[in-house]
Amino acid sequence: MLISVIVTTYNRPDALRAVLAGLLAQVDRAFEILVADDGSRTDTRELVEATARASPLPLRHVWQEDKGFRAGAARNRAAAAAQGDYLIFLDGDCVPRPDWITRHRALAQRRWMVAGNRILLSEPFTRLVLASGTPIHQWTEAQWQAAAVRGDINRTRPLKTYSLGPLRKLGARRWQRVRTCNLGVWMRDFQAVNGFDEVFEGWGFEDSDLAVRLINHGTRRKEGAFATGVLHLWHRENDRHLEGANWERLQKRIAGREVLAASGLDRYPPAVTSP
Repeated sequence: MLISVIVTTYNRPDALRAVLAGLLAQVDRAFEILVADDGSRTDTRELVEATARASPLPLRHVWQEDKGFRAGAARNRAAAAAQGDYLIFLDGDCVPRPDWITRHRALAQRRWMVAGNRILLSEPFTRLVLASGTPIHQWTEAQWQAAAVRGDINRTRPLKTYSLGPLRKLGARRWQRVRTCNLGVWMRDFQAVNGFDEVFEGWGFEDSDLAVRLINHGTRRKEGAFATGVLHLWHRENDRHLEGANWERLQKRIAGREVLAASGLDRYPPAVTSP
């Protein structure tokens, strides 16, 4: 099963460099990387192209014009170009550890999405990591415990691994814990709901809307915590002036039990797969 990792980014090449380093250090190598760029400057393109030249994995840059926060559209464009059977969405400031793909693959199950979690790095620690190029994706549990004592991170529990078994399916219809900073979903299910709905512009709830429509379609949510946790670098909050309007739109979707995005994946031509 080929996995397509879709990394969303916007004008933060230092964080993206750390994320790509984590992806290139994965134990499982059966995946491709698509950087879904929401209109970054040329330094992001230069970083991706330089990394791609030295990468043992397929790495592509999918760019769209900067017209404000349009993460859903950026992800749709990248998903349309993807060749994998399974998609994992990852934010461009969330660093994966070496077993991240392995863990996601182990949890992948037809008609289920896998919602992962994260730990949060403090602002000073994030600045130190990015300035020094510290390979935090390779850190040991002892190093993270020490970071927690120093106050560099908010918690360590998401970095632990437990099997959980059937407990992972207890929240099968719960959309509230789904974030596309760390989400696995089958391409077939993503296509069935027409991807992200691009009527959600500006920050807020485009990922919740996707989760709601996937659940309405019959896809269920599997807990990815204690298996797929990522390292979330600090960032400033996005402009949230459209949050209220997006919340109201989400409530209408929930009430109407809608499945298809009004303006979604079908706006982009699908990838051409080699015979």
